[in-house]
Amino acid sequence: MPKYEAERELLAPPEDVWAFIAEPGHIRDWWPGIGGVQVDRRGFAPGARWQVIGDNNPSLLRRPNMSGTLLVRQVVPPRLFSFHLTGDRIDAELHLAPGGPRRTVARLIVDGPALIGLRRALPRRALDRLHNLCQTAADY
Repeated sequence: MPKYEAERELLAPPEDVWAFIAEPGHIRDWWPGIGGVQVDRRGFAPGARWQVIGDNNPSLLRRPNMSGTLLVRQVVPPRLFSFHLTGDRIDAELHLAPGGPRRTVARLIVDGPALIGLRRALPRRALDRLHNLCQTAADY
């Protein structure tokens, strides 16, 4: 299975990035292809199963409406969020570490079967979206 990773410095301290990530409903904002999520009673905890609904944005390389279950594998505040998307058989690990002053270095590792059209750009796109959402420490 191909494995791709990307790294990006986010313009917010780790505790702010973690607070954003720890809200399950925000995954649709930063993970490409997810348009909605229904969180089970366990919320943001290992073993939780979230029902995901695709963004219904068809393309030639991806199913028109990704849906299925997101299984939360690991949650290690404020450093690691690991999950598995059952529909596309994608495993993802988001690692957070302190960066510069009031900055966070985010590293996203994604792997899955080549046949689903998993591309090198997926982790970069996800981190770009996360970067745009987490700019609480940006100097203006």
